[in-house]
Amino acid sequence: MTSVAADTQNRLQLAPREQMNIVIVGHVDHGKSTLVGRLLADSGSLPDGKLEAVQALCKRQGKLFEYAFLLDALEAERDQGITIDSARCFFKTDERDYIIIDAPGHIEFLKNMISGAARAEAAILLIDANEGVRENSRRHGYVLSMLGIRQVTVAVNKMDLVDYDQAVFDRIEEEYRAFLAGCGLVPQRFVPISARQGDNIAEPSAHMRWYKGPTILESVDLFKKAPPREDKALRVPVQDVYKFNTRGDDRRIVAGRIESGRIKVGDRVVFSPSGKGSTVASVEVFNAPATESMQAPHCVGFTLTEQIFVERGEIASHVDSAPRVSTRFRANLFWLGRKPMQKGKSYKLKLTTKEVGVHIHELLNVIDASELDSSLDKDEVGRHDVADVILETRRPVAFDLTHEFEATGRFVIVDDYDVAGGGIIREVVSDSFEGARADARRRDFEWVGGDVSRDDRAARFGHRAALVLLTGGAGVGKALIARKLERALFDAGRVAYLLDGRNVLLGLDQDIATTMDSGELVRRYAEVAHLFLDAGHLVVSTTNTFALADHGTISTLVAPAPVVLVHIGDDPPHNADLVLPAQTDPEGCVTAIRAMLREQNLVVRPPEPR
Repeated sequence: MTSVAADTQNRLQLAPREQMNIVIVGHVDHGKSTLVGRLLADSGSLPDGKLEAVQALCKRQGKLFEYAFLLDALEAERDQGITIDSARCFFKTDERDYIIIDAPGHIEFLKNMISGAARAEAAILLIDANEGVRENSRRHGYVLSMLGIRQVTVAVNKMDLVDYDQAVFDRIEEEYRAFLAGCGLVPQRFVPISARQGDNIAEPSAHMRWYKGPTILESVDLFKKAPPREDKALRVPVQDVYKFNTRGDDRRIVAGRIESGRIKVGDRVVFSPSGKGSTVASVEVFNAPATESMQAPHCVGFTLTEQIFVERGEIASHVDSAPRVSTRFRANLFWLGRKPMQKGKSYKLKLTTKEVGVHIHELLNVIDASELDSSLDKDEVGRHDVADVILETRRPVAFDLTHEFEATGRFVIVDDYDVAGGGIIREVVSDSFEGARADARRRDFEWVGGDVSRDDRAARFGHRAALVLLTGGAGVGKALIARKLERALFDAGRVAYLLDGRNVLLGLDQDIATTMDSGELVRRYAEVAHLFLDAGHLVVSTTNTFALADHGTISTLVAPAPVVLVHIGDDPPHNADLVLPAQTDPEGCVTAIRAMLREQNLVVRPPEPR
């Protein structure tokens, strides 16, 4: 071999091979473990002597060798004869390496099956030719659809038990294709196999010459690999913002994991949902040489040319490819909590590094996973149910659709400190704040700031800027409480201001006071509040001048400054931070509100002496 040819071969051997995660799912006893064992053996992926060692062990124990024994590593699984956890193993073809996830098929282990399948890029769905389409076969097809897995090969196993009858295969294919179509899932191919006998696993079967399609090993090589994460648009969920004050280091370092894309010095980035924008000044990597850029999936820190205020839970992206932002989105939801998920109850949603209150806005469809019954009129999602829902968050969140960006399109839901459910985001649902959000983003991109940052003001005043908005019906005492709250904050040394909507109406809104354009009234009020908040004030106000529902628009326009919603009286909104009875002692209300401001770390310490 020439030196050039040898060098070329060495480079090919050293080049990393493409890798893909696939999951195998199906009804219990339909032969998943046997199929995986066959794939390991027939693809030549077993360590030398492994197959012979397991065969010899079976012979010594006086039992018939099964290919499933190559996979069943847990004694508990061997004792019970069913796969309990999502085992992971590896095999290879000439095209690529595979991580194959053998997910449980038993109904009691549905949670493990979902956690296993959630990591997969494609799936093999197994059906027993002798038993046909069973309840779990339909359930697993629905789960794959709900997880957003679109590359699916259906393997009709145990064809040897039905004498390799084409009519049996055709009947199962027709029935199951029709069912999957109702789930919105179109399988790429159906393959008749016998995992035990090796038919159509690695080589075409001599018993089924009527089948002209690919073998299982050929079919997995037909799955398309998603583009590398570093080639996608930039997504960096903010984990934290660090500021170091020692030895004159006044940098604010935004830290997080790059879920996709690349970030480099000079990039113009925007943070969602706040819409704040700046330019990357430096890229920081812990305990590593300085660099000008970094790519997924590395953790990174970076500084900005403008000292904007961003928080944990925001997502950094390039300006021209920002994620969606809304308070509503449509999702496929899996519920695994012991208590059902109920309409009207508030839960915690965790999406990347963001945590926010969430509730069911609309239940579109619920599938009972134990019975596979579909219901359009249920008002809760029970354990093991899968549901098509519209969720509404207390505050705007940034997200992507799962098929576009996996990490920023999946979420979990926490109920009483326990992870009780999870799901994928299928589409954005417009809320009533889209126009206001666009207005705020345009304003903030062009905002001309001074040399005093919000952090500087917070350090001086001992509190962060925030809008305390008192809501409630007429006659509940909002105005009196607002005035007393302003006085109490001022007397404590805080920079507080009572912004009465009527003052804005009589001054700034004089040109539209006669027409009473409610949308424009709210917009102008929010922009005035935004100026006070940018100056670091604690702004106290009420909804006396505008409708209660408009507080959502106000929150959007003053972001990222928080809006603390205090409701007085009955029928509080779902996102109220504090609810107080009507006509309660005003001094007691003020005490409760000030305590809440401390709990939310808005008021952190006494102001600095001047």
